[in-house]
Amino acid sequence: MKSGSFLDLPLSVRPHNILTQLGVAKDNRDLVTFLLKEVAKSQRQKMEELYRFVPNAGPDSWDMITAGQRVQVMKRNDEGKAVLQFGTELIASGDGSIAGLLGASPGASTAPSIMLRLLERCFGGLVDAWRPKLEAMVPSYGRLLNEEPQLLEEISSSTAETLRLNG
Repeated sequence: MKSGSFLDLPLSVRPHNILTQLGVAKDNRDLVTFLLKEVAKSQRQKMEELYRFVPNAGPDSWDMITAGQRVQVMKRNDEGKAVLQFGTELIASGDGSIAGLLGASPGASTAPSIMLRLLERCFGGLVDAWRPKLEAMVPSYGRLLNEEPQLLEEISSSTAETLRLNG
């Protein structure tokens, strides 16, 4: 999210979500304090923070740009406790006709897994017919690599060969 307003969060408060938001704030007080301090930093304070990591950085060598803000999911878990969820969450309508991805944008390491879950949730009746093709594309599809060390070794070797990581 590269644009927005300081009013985005307050304007998102609704009667149905205020207790969840207050619960997340209460249980994550240190995080909320840290994030508010970060947002409120001046340009000078941001440069001072940079100098802690790159002491010889010259002010003319850097351009501050807005990289975007991560959006996090606040919800109630299965026990009813308010939680702040980092990462992503796939949501879909009951009939699978529409789906969305909430939270931080997925990186290359999670995007395939999320897309496979999307196929299963939105096209469940067709996945069995697609299984041979899915397994050809993703040999570990539907399997747990931590339970199959031989498969993990095969996939790791194949990946290393494809990416030319062997020596």
